[in-house]
Amino acid sequence: MNLEEVLHRIPVLEIIGNKDREISELIFDSRKAVEHSLYVAIKGTISDGHDFINSSSEKGAIAIVCEHIPTEIKTEITYIKVQDAAKTLGHLASNFYGNPSSRLNLIGITGTNGKTSVTTLLFDIFKILGFKSALISTVEYRIGDEVIPSTHTTPDIIRVNQILAKAVAKGCEYAFMEVSSHGIHQHRTTGLQFKIAGFTNITHDHLDYHKTFDQYLKTKKRFFDELTSEAIAITNIDDKNGNVLLQNTKAKKKSYALKTMADFHGKITEIDFNGMLLNFNGKEFWTTLTGKFNASNLLLAYAIAIESGFHEDDILPAISQLKRVNGRFETLKSPGGIFFVVDYAHTPDALENVLDSINEIRTKNERLITIFGCGGDRDVAKRPEMGKIATRKSTLAIITSDNPRTENPSDIIKEIEAGVEPQNFSKYTSIPDRREAIKMAIKFAEPKDIVVVAGKGHETYQEINGMKNHFDDKETIIELTRLMSK
Repeated sequence: MNLEEVLHRIPVLEIIGNKDREISELIFDSRKAVEHSLYVAIKGTISDGHDFINSSSEKGAIAIVCEHIPTEIKTEITYIKVQDAAKTLGHLASNFYGNPSSRLNLIGITGTNGKTSVTTLLFDIFKILGFKSALISTVEYRIGDEVIPSTHTTPDIIRVNQILAKAVAKGCEYAFMEVSSHGIHQHRTTGLQFKIAGFTNITHDHLDYHKTFDQYLKTKKRFFDELTSEAIAITNIDDKNGNVLLQNTKAKKKSYALKTMADFHGKITEIDFNGMLLNFNGKEFWTTLTGKFNASNLLLAYAIAIESGFHEDDILPAISQLKRVNGRFETLKSPGGIFFVVDYAHTPDALENVLDSINEIRTKNERLITIFGCGGDRDVAKRPEMGKIATRKSTLAIITSDNPRTENPSDIIKEIEAGVEPQNFSKYTSIPDRREAIKMAIKFAEPKDIVVVAGKGHETYQEINGMKNHFDDKETIIELTRLMSK
């Protein structure tokens, strides 16, 4: 694409050099520079892209977008000075890939918990309704039936536009995208044109990155602040911050709730481990998904489908056909009759939701055993809170390793233990080895007992000292229950 086309409608402070030249590729990592590429120099948290301008040009970059022009000017290079390179990258990427988000019905979901579930449920609903769609989620990226491995909850903005452009080329009409707080803060959604934005909830998470809950909330809010007047914003008013997020949006506002009246109101009529009988806006239907949090996720998906122009008589039968999302309240039953629930819950609120849902369903004749940990090099403030919740709401809690990363697992466990209330000291034990923790739960459990394995869900690895070792909770449960039943 010609450089002038790439720069279309982008505010430029200064240009040095020739604008009439062909650009082969857009990059912001100097190591990926190729012949005739355009390099965007971004100031990151660890390094400054401006330090790598020369190395990018040596590898073949012929145009540089930066916030300050380098002192050493090369006559064969075009330098474009902008106010904010990170924000500009989003608009450059949209232009370079033909503004694919404007040619799709792009739907973004943000919130602390539920993003993966809602986007995946929407992808599956629209597939049942007969539409080819794209999915950008924590678990995977999908374009129709093609599956692409996922690297981040919200990939970089160049990658997003590549996926969306491919989706357009493959004939997709809809795209469903998780929108993380990191992605919003780092401008990984800038330049995208969302038709509908949905909010699930906001609770304690990522404070290692955002520092305060107020900053975390403001980052999420920015997603809605940047919507156009043609978009629709749908918020969860069961969450006390649901309306706060939509205060300054230009988008059309809609609400959903289980606890109070809203534009889209849901109610759980019956619930057990096999599923729920739900009532959405006066219409009853059955789903194999279970748990109050899943009722809320389904209600948001239902609201988005309605706002996309579909009729409830088509949507509700489609919802009834849905299967549980990988690693989200997935259930397994051992040969010995132990009931397992594998869930990605890795925040205090998510863990509490899972345990509350189980406690609402179980008869109390069964014991509830919870295996969980906390990730290393991440928000430490949530660790004692999760220790308090797990021991308060379980018969037995087994504290173990999640992804310790570069931290000592024993140190993480001690910080979790600090939140255990004195009356619950006898209700927990600590086993740093996750496999051994699962093994102990199986030994302790009796037929009909419920074992929750929380924190990793769909993940098939455990990250220890910078190495990703294969570890799959479901696979481990199946293997150990078979071995121990012989």
